[in-house]
Amino acid sequence: MTESKRPRRTFTPEFKHQLVQLYKNGKRKSDITKEYDVGYSALDKWIAQETNSGSFKEKDNLTPEQQELMKLRKQNQQLLIENISMS
Repeated sequence: MTESKRPRRTFTPEFKHQLVQLYKNGKRKSDITKEYDVGYSALDKWIAQETNSGSFKEKDNLTPEQQELMKLRKQNQQLLIENISMS
């Protein structure tokens, strides 16, 4: 028998913030994950994101290396477009 996967869920920034605040106010991670039916790793990620940048957006939580890589990829794409248009 194959078990069907649960569909991927999305959570609002307000919901994430609420769970992080519960943790910061002393509630155990295991209690939060059980009560709100969220994954332990998701809660860990939200805690780290709010601690590091105060934002849950992926683009706000990139490492400097990831930011530089994105910038270089954009520059490379622009140069390729310019090169093609000159040929």
